[in-house]
Amino acid sequence: MGFLCSDALIAGVPLVPWLFAYITFAMGLGIRAREVARAFVRPLPMLAALAAAHILLPLAARGAGGALFGPDSPYTVGFALFMLIPLGISSLMWVVVSGGRPALITALVTFSSLLSPLVVPLGLDLMFGAAIEMDTRGIMLDLLLIVVLPTAAGIALNEATRGRAHAALQPGAAFVSKLAFLAVIVLNAAAIGPHVHALGGAVPAVAAAVVTLVALGYAAGCIAALPWRSPDLTATLAYGCGIRNISLGIVIGLEYFPPEAAMPVVLSILIQQPGAAVFHNLLRRIRGTGTGG
Repeated sequence: MGFLCSDALIAGVPLVPWLFAYITFAMGLGIRAREVARAFVRPLPMLAALAAAHILLPLAARGAGGALFGPDSPYTVGFALFMLIPLGISSLMWVVVSGGRPALITALVTFSSLLSPLVVPLGLDLMFGAAIEMDTRGIMLDLLLIVVLPTAAGIALNEATRGRAHAALQPGAAFVSKLAFLAVIVLNAAAIGPHVHALGGAVPAVAAAVVTLVALGYAAGCIAALPWRSPDLTATLAYGCGIRNISLGIVIGLEYFPPEAAMPVVLSILIQQPGAAVFHNLLRRIRGTGTGG
């Protein structure tokens, strides 16, 4: 719809940051401070996942993009941006159905989101430097306003009401946040629609690279969990590293970079959730083999 109805929808693009701020507020509304604090009792698994997600994978993304399109290509910037954006809240659903650790993934997503004003601009600056024009201050301010403050407000409201706000508001808030997420995708696709024709034959190569990076994310999470030899921790860290906050990546990509830089993140919409389902089935097969099933 976004691509096909670009002319009719593009006027709504300025609403995207506000919609995204609501999404992160609704996410925060479902988080208790003690859930986040519990993960810091044994912080090494969380630190291993964050290092894999925000250091190793962005470097791999830059290397892959540089090999395919050149080190300073907007596509390469987009690959790196895809791996620098915070972890996605939908990972919580997959961790629950895979028998992982909900409290740990909640802490990972929250901490990754709160760090994003530092991680995203600093990571891009270290990898690309003067090769790209970047409003570092603007990116940090946007991430603060649409990620950190709404998340903190949601957590604070939930804490102040001792969880009653979550019980009373979350059913409706979660439904509206899904509609807001749909609107973010549609409006961002509308914004990038006029530029798609200029991408030409690059789209298949970009899509193949995104599939590879998503797979690398799951592999990195599994490797990060190896020292603990725990199936539930493996599932948690794998989904943590494999699922990213795509809508935020599109917002930042379209606001501060050429449309080509947003293309890897846009294409990941089609890949991320099917990839999570494939990994879920892979986990079931591995566990079945391990128990003699």
